[in-house]
Amino acid sequence: MRRTLLVLIGVLTLMAATAWAQRYRLPEGAGYGIRVPTEHFSDGAFTHCKVIYTSVRGEANGMGWSTDYPYAAINLMTRVSELTKAPISKDRHGNPNFWAIQLTDDALFRCPFIMATDVGTLEFSEAEVVKLRQYLLKGGFMWVDDFWGTDAWDQWSYEIKRVLPEYSIVDVPADHPIREGIFPLPDIPQVTSINFWRRSGGTTSERGSDSPHANFRMIADEKNRIMVLMTHNTDIGDSWEREGEDHEFFLQFSPRGYALGVNAVLYALTH
Repeated sequence: MRRTLLVLIGVLTLMAATAWAQRYRLPEGAGYGIRVPTEHFSDGAFTHCKVIYTSVRGEANGMGWSTDYPYAAINLMTRVSELTKAPISKDRHGNPNFWAIQLTDDALFRCPFIMATDVGTLEFSEAEVVKLRQYLLKGGFMWVDDFWGTDAWDQWSYEIKRVLPEYSIVDVPADHPIREGIFPLPDIPQVTSINFWRRSGGTTSERGSDSPHANFRMIADEKNRIMVLMTHNTDIGDSWEREGEDHEFFLQFSPRGYALGVNAVLYALTH
């Protein structure tokens, strides 16, 4: 495990020093509007679909559905293309294709992987409940990240229970295939947002005693295929989005954050 992480740190450190890494050191969301899927957006390669939802409550340090958009997706897709042989979807300029999608949009069913952040603030409409359920039961994969503490967990768990009432939320077992992909994942890092990390002098628990460690949970179907992956009390997306902004932050969080991200993408594409 130590050797694997050292190799990954070395590879990512080298790549983070390139001009590409500097290109995306912009404020969150700067320069991009909401990129909704085009008619023929699905080209057979991996693409990242970010879920647009309605927030009904606020969370400290949260930005609703647009949290970590779009640079977490851009950077994750780029690293997947560099660290694996999986092809990623690109536009005519060679940049990663990423999308923001409504759950009621039929394009949802052409997304191999959807991700939602700050989900402790959301509430699904009845139409969204129906469409998301159809997507997940048909083989879709959803990852929710960057929601902290008991209140956010209660909000999210209530809403996803409306979608999949007959399934339970459980911890991801130590021997689950998602932990044993390219990179071994014996534990899940607690990543904080870079701004909180700076303000707090390196603290990782954004809710103090109410977020003592990261939780790695799932909802799986009868064949133990993960339908919904949950990283609670951690902000894995910031380990991708902010990789080029602070060298110490990168070293502490990005290698293990990318290890989880790459494993999750490959799992979603093969299960």
